Amino acid sequence: LYNAKLDKKIAVECVLLTPNVFFLTSEAMHTKEKSVPYEKTLKHEESPSSGPTKPLPRSADAVVIGGGSLGCQTVYHLAKMGMTNVVLLERDRLTAGTTWHTAGLLWQLRPSDVEVELLAHTRNVISKDLEEETGLHTGWIQNGGLFIASNKQRLDEYKRLMSLGKVYGIESHVLSPAETKDLYPLMNVNDLYGTLYVPKDGTMDPAGTCTTLSRAASARGATVIENCPVTGIQVRADDLGVKKVKAVETRHGTIETPCVVNCAGVWATKLGEMAGVRVPLVAMHHAYVVTERIEGIQNMPNVRDHDASVYLRLQGDALSVGGYEQNPVFWDEVSDKFAFSLFDLDWDVFMQHIEGAINRVPVLEQTGIKSTVCGPESFTADHKPLMGEAPEVRGYFLGCGFNSAGMMLGGGCGRELAHWIIHGRPEKDMYGYDIRRFHNSLTGNQCWIRERSHESYAKNYSVVFPFDEPLASRNMRKDPFHQVLMEQGCVFQERHGWERPGWFNKDGPAPVKDYDYYGAYDIKKNVNYKYNELLGKEYTFGFPPHHDVIKSECLSCRHGVAVFDMSYFGKFYLTGPDAKQAADWLFTADVNKKPGSTVYTCMLNKRGGAEADLTVSRLEPGAPFMPLAPESNGDAYYLAIGGGVAEHNWNHIKSVLHDQGFQCQLTDQSEEMGMISIQGPKSREVLQEVLDADLSNEAFPFSTHKIVNAAGHQVRAMRLSFVGELGWELHIPKDSCLPVYSAVMAAGAKHGIINSGYRAIDSLSIEKGYRHWHADLRPDDTPLEAGLGFTCKLKSSIPFQGRDRLEKQKEEGLRRRIVCFTIDEKVPMFGLEAVFRNGVPVGHLRRSEYGYFIDKTIGYGYIRNPDGGVVSADFIKRGEFTLERMGETYKAKAHLKTPFDPENKRVKGIYA
Repeated sequence: LYNAKLDKKIAVECVLLTPNVFFLTSEAMHTKEKSVPYEKTLKHEESPSSGPTKPLPRSADAVVIGGGSLGCQTVYHLAKMGMTNVVLLERDRLTAGTTWHTAGLLWQLRPSDVEVELLAHTRNVISKDLEEETGLHTGWIQNGGLFIASNKQRLDEYKRLMSLGKVYGIESHVLSPAETKDLYPLMNVNDLYGTLYVPKDGTMDPAGTCTTLSRAASARGATVIENCPVTGIQVRADDLGVKKVKAVETRHGTIETPCVVNCAGVWATKLGEMAGVRVPLVAMHHAYVVTERIEGIQNMPNVRDHDASVYLRLQGDALSVGGYEQNPVFWDEVSDKFAFSLFDLDWDVFMQHIEGAINRVPVLEQTGIKSTVCGPESFTADHKPLMGEAPEVRGYFLGCGFNSAGMMLGGGCGRELAHWIIHGRPEKDMYGYDIRRFHNSLTGNQCWIRERSHESYAKNYSVVFPFDEPLASRNMRKDPFHQVLMEQGCVFQERHGWERPGWFNKDGPAPVKDYDYYGAYDIKKNVNYKYNELLGKEYTFGFPPHHDVIKSECLSCRHGVAVFDMSYFGKFYLTGPDAKQAADWLFTADVNKKPGSTVYTCMLNKRGGAEADLTVSRLEPGAPFMPLAPESNGDAYYLAIGGGVAEHNWNHIKSVLHDQGFQCQLTDQSEEMGMISIQGPKSREVLQEVLDADLSNEAFPFSTHKIVNAAGHQVRAMRLSFVGELGWELHIPKDSCLPVYSAVMAAGAKHGIINSGYRAIDSLSIEKGYRHWHADLRPDDTPLEAGLGFTCKLKSSIPFQGRDRLEKQKEEGLRRRIVCFTIDEKVPMFGLEAVFRNGVPVGHLRRSEYGYFIDKTIGYGYIRNPDGGVVSADFIKRGEFTLERMGETYKAKAHLKTPFDPENKRVKGIYA
């Protein structure tokens, strides 16, 4: 029998002769038995038929390609939402690719409110809805889940999940080691700090689930066709030159369709190539083993030991053991003939999981291994799925790249994808999964895809800290200020491929090095890596060691002057015959004020949700002066957009222009210009020495812009602030960036000017109450709920996208709204903390930072009325609020206005 006390080299040099007997040999381990831990799969032992299982229709409203978890869930939800003329094509049999061998675990708690909701829907579909619809059992087993913490930081992470779970009614309990032992007698608890127990977690059976989904979809009119490989996807260009899906080709016929859904798992990249769509994922070997019978293991919960990077799934009277290693095996030659197939397990790679599992459940040391399962899985650059309409082709949707979580996320994501296809947008905030979260320069970069996917895989079980930054594929996009700021100690953050300033280290430069794959694959690990060391110190749920450094940056801005490099912003021009009409429809605010004006506004989807917030500047018509001004005979607009969401905004605008038929040009000048923002009470004094313009309130009022000379270089100066102070942004042609920066720093020297980064911006902006898109403001939030009603031209008669939804919401009253909270105790909060009103959970914080000027922790979150009624100002004023952080509650004060400068005097240059 296998014995873990054997020397490791010997232990991995054995061959499995029978399902539970090992014999030592000089040969590498090879298993004759490879079977997944289910009573059945959808594999047919007889040879598959030579043709499709059903005749192909000539046309369909949508064709879903791939019969795994996501394909079956998507076709089921499409049919359930009323799209009955929908076809699912599977090249072999349902689940034949990667779904059939998945572990099938479902954990309800994740460090994301959206993912908690997605998982809850999957659980409802699998455990309840399908059985009620079909009378068939899906194979759902509710045996609970147990998260293992070997240290305080890990338990703190779990306590954060517990607090968030209370908002969603998910039962969970933090257990001591002794309580854990009572629950799971076979567990070694000697090295435990504590555990989190979630009683209603469980497991799913892939075959049972997909069979039931396909039958339920078919009963509603959908057509499921197996043994029908796709050979091509036809794309055509419309009159505006926009590419759109036309048809799906197979060896057995062509289906005309305006919509294709790529749910092809590790084969999704090849399916994308058929239509000219980039699908940034990689295939890797992902493995687990199934043990022999273990007495006493029956009815035990599933276990996730994150610190050992291992999971233990209950399998009747046995365990499945798997995990995530730092040296996964890439599958570079993806085969189309790989169906119901597995790889030989690489024991050199997998052995670490055995060791971790034996430490946690010592009886495994005397337990044989019945079978090994090593199959392909698709992994992405941030360990999140790829979903939504592809930027390259309209009507081509992605539902792939699920990082071995396709079963547990399938129900929630299948529903959102179906809603996306039918209504143009998902119901929930799916930006974290949207393919448009990646810049187009990255999605075809194989080095970036491979490095990032490796790091995300290796870190999958790492503690999720608030200020995590990747080490892989850095320095992909650098602005003109990068080198000079790095020399001054800039600690960079990565957003959208850009290196943007995070904060400034007092101890000199901390450059980002080439990726070392964490020392895997015989790659030499980086040593004396200062940047990595600084990140490590930041990985805490307390205040980081450089808390006072960020405080200094913030207070220097509040009391003096600071310069922020914001060059990573997206910078677009909107021009053309229909530019004014397009601007009216796209933007919630009236941006058609006189040229020289700049307006803060939102863009909405059809449901009234905020797709973006940005500034729009109306330009003088005239000849081109690029990159500062485009050619225009009529209306022209300059759009400045947060750089991390620039690709999303670009594609949203292009889609709206196409859908509405506007004759417009959208031009991207993001790479051609840098941008610095000079903010603080002394900013006018500094810039008056640099700019050849009168900067007085009368000559250069707030929310205006001009082209001016700065140290002999022409720039576009905008009087704006994202920190709540007097200040200007300078939008500068790339070649002029460094001379202008040098002039600003020289003029500011006697005023104590400093460099500052986005960590300071995060604090300063929340203190002022300014929103961050995709934190305080998301596609499932309306401007009215977000306190941004002032950006909406509802008093005018000008139509804009989503206006009808806002008018209806305004008439009915807000059922949820954003609220500012402060607490007196000096403890850090980061978002996801539960909000209680009179002891009842009513929401959670979306974002939280420490406000250094008011010297308090500040958080913003959306709250609901438990009775389902309107959330009025009186409802907020009359409530007693508390915030729960890691199981501890703190009295909180709710604010209807920002606690810092509520009268907006400082942005107007009025300082008491």
